[in-house]
Amino acid sequence: MVRTPYGAVRGRYEKGVAVFRGIPFAAPPFGPHRFRPPVPPEPWDGVRDAGEFGPTPPKPPYSEAFARYLSDPVVDGDDCLNLNVWTPEPGPGARLPVMVWIHGGALTRGSSSVPVYDGSSFARDGVVLVSFNYRLGVEGYGLFPDAPPNPGLRDQLAALEWVHESITEFGGDPDRVTVFGESAGAISIGALLAAPRAQGLFRRAVLQSGPPESTDRDKVRRLVRRMATRLKVPATAAAFAEVDRTLLSETQAEVGRRASPILGGPAFGIVVDGDLVPRDPLEALLDGAAGNVPLLMGWTGEEHRLWLVPTGLIERIDRLGAVALAGAMARCHCGPEVPLGYRIAHPGVPASDLVGQMVTDYLLRYPLHRLADARMGHAPTYVYEFAWRSNLPGLGSCHALELGFVFDSAEVPEAAKLAGPGAPRELADEMHGAWVRFAVHGDPGWSAWDATHPMRVFDGEGNPVVHGPRDTEMALWEAVSSPPVPPTAPAFGTGNESLLRGAVPLSAVRRLRRAGGVRRRDEDPLG
Repeated sequence: MVRTPYGAVRGRYEKGVAVFRGIPFAAPPFGPHRFRPPVPPEPWDGVRDAGEFGPTPPKPPYSEAFARYLSDPVVDGDDCLNLNVWTPEPGPGARLPVMVWIHGGALTRGSSSVPVYDGSSFARDGVVLVSFNYRLGVEGYGLFPDAPPNPGLRDQLAALEWVHESITEFGGDPDRVTVFGESAGAISIGALLAAPRAQGLFRRAVLQSGPPESTDRDKVRRLVRRMATRLKVPATAAAFAEVDRTLLSETQAEVGRRASPILGGPAFGIVVDGDLVPRDPLEALLDGAAGNVPLLMGWTGEEHRLWLVPTGLIERIDRLGAVALAGAMARCHCGPEVPLGYRIAHPGVPASDLVGQMVTDYLLRYPLHRLADARMGHAPTYVYEFAWRSNLPGLGSCHALELGFVFDSAEVPEAAKLAGPGAPRELADEMHGAWVRFAVHGDPGWSAWDATHPMRVFDGEGNPVVHGPRDTEMALWEAVSSPPVPPTAPAFGTGNESLLRGAVPLSAVRRLRRAGGVRRRDEDPLG
């Protein structure tokens, strides 16, 4: 039994560690709290049982295509702003390092109850692990004239404040907190790093496959208006609060069904709000914000394959050839010199991998490279790439594949859905151990980023440290920060080279989305 500021909770001993699940850190975000910032939960009398995961926030299910690879449990109930704690030594005397997990899922799916996120291995290794839920989709990131922006991010801030106030009783040290997250979770951490109100709530941060960024406010408003049109209600928080939650989730899935990190399209995201997010997070961090916070950050080698393989889009892009490359140019706001540079650097690869790597670099790797370069001379930054390839056909080293290795949960059935059978035990030991070392000592086990660009490559075959493995591609993006000089003859050998000369038609992006399938079951899950 452990006491929290709102009442006592009773957990369970599992695998030799104490586990507490479903602890409320804020009141249910419904009724008068719908679309509003989180408020503290009501205190309770007696001892609250904390043996089971709490309710999950409203969200649409994954499409059939993605549910084959990704698990996303649903627990019904209103009290969805809850968290979980795994600790090897509950009690105020332990003062152990703490890691706080922020899950991904494009800010529309996911929860802390995904089995891959089991915190037992971290607690086994002397770390208190905390995971939590936050509002998703329109509930957490809709933009309305009558409600404050970013309530989902405010939920995350409230959870971190709970950790700062309460984790001592669970054996943790509030002054030794490391936040880590993947995809949308990493994007969230980028915003929290740059948020003045989050300063002092964590000491270190890990960004996995997600860059610091903000979403254009008009883009979010357009998505809300599309939902309002389908629902036949005003685009206000008051009107949306009257809509059945299931219908709201279904409508959100319908209007966002063509969205994809590769193809773009309507999507919810964190917006600059002048309050919690006073400016674009990447700009703030490049200017020195959170310069005293050590960072560990990186990506998988073939992020794009999770977005392209399950739906069959990878074959469609290969058929489109240069049209797909033209669409990628429009998506990345670049001229033909960039895809030409990628073709020279990667001769013989299919159009789908060229497009996927190019867009991933533009959206993810280049911003993180810029951030690592800007932080030299400040707190250390460590960079990794996860390059081990899934044992399932076509997935390669795709987005989210590293999660089972970070959590040392690669053997659970839900992790095998993405990794396939026989995931290497030694790779989990290496990667999980690096995350633990970073949380405990601030050093994951390889050189911090400097002018030679050292990067740990987790490939399962020696896991080497290499220097500047992606510098060639990054130089292409650095060059387009100045007015580009188009090459005279982009030679892609497809018979459609004229599409790559001069201005890039925005219609190529629309064509690519249509070719990617407009069926609802092909909706993309992550970002």
